[in-house]
Amino acid sequence: MAAVSQAQKSSEAASLVFVEGSFEELALEMADFLRIADEVKPLVETKATEEVLAKLVKASSSLTSVPENNFTAAANLMIYLVFQSADPKKHLPALCSSFSKPVANSINGVGLSLNALTTIFNLLPSSNPVRFRVLLEILKYLKQGGMWESLRPYLEFLPAWIQEWDLSRDQQRQVYEETSEVAKEAGHDGESFQYVLKALRTFNPDSTEDLSSEPAQRLALAAVKAALLSNTHFLFQELRSIPAVQALSDSHPAYAQLLEIFAEQDLEDYNDFNDEHNGFLESEGLDANVLHRKMRLLSFASLAAATPNREIPYAAIVKALQIPDDEVELWTIDAIRVGLVEGKLSQQKSVFLVHKVTFRVFSIRQWRELSTRVDQWKTTLRSVLDNLLQARTDLKVQQEREAQELENKLAAAAANNADNEKGNSKGGRGGDRRHNNTNNNNRDHKPRGGRDHKQPREPKERNENDD
Repeated sequence: MAAVSQAQKSSEAASLVFVEGSFEELALEMADFLRIADEVKPLVETKATEEVLAKLVKASSSLTSVPENNFTAAANLMIYLVFQSADPKKHLPALCSSFSKPVANSINGVGLSLNALTTIFNLLPSSNPVRFRVLLEILKYLKQGGMWESLRPYLEFLPAWIQEWDLSRDQQRQVYEETSEVAKEAGHDGESFQYVLKALRTFNPDSTEDLSSEPAQRLALAAVKAALLSNTHFLFQELRSIPAVQALSDSHPAYAQLLEIFAEQDLEDYNDFNDEHNGFLESEGLDANVLHRKMRLLSFASLAAATPNREIPYAAIVKALQIPDDEVELWTIDAIRVGLVEGKLSQQKSVFLVHKVTFRVFSIRQWRELSTRVDQWKTTLRSVLDNLLQARTDLKVQQEREAQELENKLAAAAANNADNEKGNSKGGRGGDRRHNNTNNNNRDHKPRGGRDHKQPREPKERNENDD
């Protein structure tokens, strides 16, 4: 079922099956392979094309029992011949039925038959409504083998195909139901349930007759049962919003009441229902143990959602779930595991600290609870904001005070340095004068440079005339 076939025309598409020879030659070859040559030859000679094809298609059911190495070639030839018809859709349903079982005696038999069916689908123009019929045959075949993974890549094309083929509500429902069955057969209950919901939405919401019809009631009951018994489905609000399910309140009031309990009520309400409808679960094939366990887990979620301070005492859990004291932690862990709550057990304080909870329903009561919590958060945030603003103000005042103190200290230090420098300046000038005088004195006593020293004269003898 490749999407690439969307631009193909019927005659052009048929040429993608590579064969050689005229229609008459190929028809006789096919008839000989199917061992009906004696019946077909007279029709070929009279060029009764449609009668020839009718004979060949009727005998084509034996193709799935031919050897594996012959099947693909024979199937492609058969498909090619049918597409030579002036009106291929007359023969395609029967041909699809011939390929609707695996090729015998082959480990690849399932895939070989599926290839033949998808070849037919791809050879049809994308807008050809006959594709719808072929798709149904493919879905039925996939269901037999639980081949959900083979279908999964093409699920995204379903809405476009449905629109392009202009399918009616009933035809859309057929596609969704068959798709759901393929998923269910392969063990994909969650995806199967989603396609059941799609099928339920195809009923006309404005038609009481349509909503109360047998197909609508059958599908609605199947959806409710599947949701109740599922180990992974815990939210029922979407299911309750579907008109066909809402119509069960008139035709099947007990189911409608049970669905309401699982959607938004608690274990005590469930026990009251069982007392009022004794034997109902058994008669409807509903596993009482599965439902009781699910109701306990849902009651845990409701308890967590209704706890304003996010701390649930163990005693409250015991009362709500109607369990022994020593099972509190086990049930709490189960509620966490299925995704209804997130939190932490405090054995020391004997409480469960709720971090996150899944609301089962969001009605007026939940809006009021949310409003109360929002008001609490606003008060808390306002208090935090006030504290932050006050802390910022205090910090600013402290910083200004520290800055002023620092400025004062710097000013005092600067003044002190100025005084010291002034004193040092006066003492320095007096010292210079003394130093200059000293230098002058030194200059006065300094020997004159450049003058030759005289040699001492020798003493003369003194005589009388010297007196």
